[in-house]
Amino acid sequence: VLFDTHRLYKQKLEEVTKLQNSCSGAIARQRKKLKECKQNNSTATISSETVNSIAEIEDSMKDRAHAFFEMEAFLPKKNGLYLSLVLGNVNVTLLNKQAKFAYKDEYEKFKLFLTVILFMFSFTCCFLLSYRVLDALFNFLLVWYYCTLTIRESILISNGSRIKGWWVFHHYVSTFLSGVMLTWPEGTLYQMFRNQFLSYNLYQSFVQFLQYYYQSGCLYRLRALGERHNMDLTVEGFQSWMWRGLTFLLPFLFFGHFWQLYNSMTLFKMFQLPECKEWQVCSVNNSFLPSISSELSQILR
Repeated sequence: VLFDTHRLYKQKLEEVTKLQNSCSGAIARQRKKLKECKQNNSTATISSETVNSIAEIEDSMKDRAHAFFEMEAFLPKKNGLYLSLVLGNVNVTLLNKQAKFAYKDEYEKFKLFLTVILFMFSFTCCFLLSYRVLDALFNFLLVWYYCTLTIRESILISNGSRIKGWWVFHHYVSTFLSGVMLTWPEGTLYQMFRNQFLSYNLYQSFVQFLQYYYQSGCLYRLRALGERHNMDLTVEGFQSWMWRGLTFLLPFLFFGHFWQLYNSMTLFKMFQLPECKEWQVCSVNNSFLPSISSELSQILR
C-alpha cells in the first residue's frame, strides 16, 4: 500500500508540473495578446462613437491583467536577481493559500522575536557591558537580521505579497549600515558614537514593538472587513489608512526619525575632525540619510 501511494504521489506531482507549465504558457500568450491590443488601440484612429467601447475594453483588460497576477501567485516563476544570487534557481512559490499565509505569519513572528532580542542586546551593551566583542556580535546580529528580512520579503513578493519598494530598500540600507558598524575599528571616534548608536537601536526596537501590536490589530480589523489583502504585512512605518487612533504613536515615530537625522549630523561633525581617519564615519553618515528620506516620505504622504 505504501509503495502504491508513493507511486500515485509521484504521478500526481508530474501532472501538477504539466498543469503549471500549461497555465504559465497560456498566461504568457494572453499577456502578449493584451500588449498587442494596447499597441493597436494607441496607434489606431478612434472616432467619437467608439470611445465608450474602447473604455470598456480597457477596463476589461485591466481586470484581466489583475486576474493574471492572482493566477501567477500560485505558479512557479523565475526568481529575481537578488533571490537568484542568494538561493539560485530554486522555486520559492507556495502552492496554496494556507502555506502562503503561514509563511507570512511566521515572518511577522520572526520580526517580533528578533525585535525583543535586539532590545535586550542593545540594553546590555549600552548599560551593562562595554566590550568591543559584544558590540561586534550585536552588529553581526543586525546584519544577519536585515539580510534575512530581505530574503524573506523577496520570497513573500514572489508569492503575491504587495510589499512597497521603499520598505525593501530601507532594509538594504540597514544591512549596509550594520555591516559598516561591524567593521568600524576600536578607537576614539568609535567610542564617541558608540553609546549614541546603541541608544538609538534601543529606542528603535521599543518603537517597532509598539508599532507591531498597533498595526497588527489594524490589519486584522481591515482584513475582517475585506479592505486589505491576506498577504499584506505589518510594516515598521506609517500607513495612510491608519490615521484613526495613531495620535499616541506619531510622537514616537517622528522622534525616531529626527534621532536618525541627529545621528547623521553627529557623524558629519566627526568626519570634519582632523583625527578622523576611518572611512566608516562617512559611510555610516551616507547610510542614515536615504533611510531617513524613505521613511519620512512614507509618513508625510
